[in-house]
Amino acid sequence: MSEFINQPLHVGSGVAETTSIEVPPEKDVVFYNDDYTTMEFVVEVLVSIFNKSHDDAEQLMTTVHNSGSAVVGTYTYDIAVSRTNLTRSIAKKNGFPLRVEVE
Repeated sequence: MSEFINQPLHVGSGVAETTSIEVPPEKDVVFYNDDYTTMEFVVEVLVSIFNKSHDDAEQLMTTVHNSGSAVVGTYTYDIAVSRTNLTRSIAKKNGFPLRVEVE
């Protein structure tokens, strides 16, 4: 460790380097209305998987019900696909045909 203490510091050339970080594109997760999936189930999924407040989840569920579909979140592709797949899996296990798409 002492070998580094007395070494001179090497300072850069004084030229600022810029690095660009590519921001991944974001995708919408869209829920579609159907005649079988309960409103309560949709609210529970929005709260537990999409981290919505209960009030926000109820508003989104109402929009899906009245308009036929709604964007429930916008995420990077990987997160959107992960949450979509988890939602589909839970819906299927509970016997609901909830349609969820990444768009």
